[in-house]
Amino acid sequence: MRKVYIYLLNTTADWEIGHLCAELNSRRFFKKDAEEINLKYVSASKETVRTMGGLTVTPECLADDISIDEKTVLILPGADTWNDESKNKVLGKAVEVLDANGTVCAICGATVALAKKGLLDQCSHTSNGKGFLEMFVPEYKGTEFYVDSPAVADKNLITAGATGSLLWAKLIIERLNVFSEESLETWYNYFKTGKAEYFFALMQQSGR
Repeated sequence: MRKVYIYLLNTTADWEIGHLCAELNSRRFFKKDAEEINLKYVSASKETVRTMGGLTVTPECLADDISIDEKTVLILPGADTWNDESKNKVLGKAVEVLDANGTVCAICGATVALAKKGLLDQCSHTSNGKGFLEMFVPEYKGTEFYVDSPAVADKNLITAGATGSLLWAKLIIERLNVFSEESLETWYNYFKTGKAEYFFALMQQSGR
């Protein structure tokens, strides 16, 4: 069983995790032999979180409750509040997850938080631009590993810029191995292009 934790904080950029949350929760395109996914929404407290889009969500567990092993996947969305000290706990957990050979996935503002922890200094990664990380993290030393791409996967770290949420979701779903290769490519192409041919192919592949 894969344990997937999606971290929520006030001002969470809800659209950045929209594709991913919808597919992992609904399981509508999962392959028949897909490994079970235990999806949890986690935060610094049990208080209701208000996203950037105005949605209110009550977290299911705390950062302290994150169970860590090689099957743990920690999702860190963008937000305007990553500088708050309350986020130190989950960033510490991110280090533990990577040390345990689990997977950490960060997008937009969350990549800044990882850069401050030094987690982007030795692996390929992306963000909202190399200058973006350098501007907000003077101690950032990962310039040579920066990749100018919407999303990048390197070993157990998957990063993306604010406009890379679809590719980021694809890379995470691929890591989880819950779609067939064919369905994943069709799913990605449909949401990327909007072409009806991919929609009907996806329905057929999923038996709908």
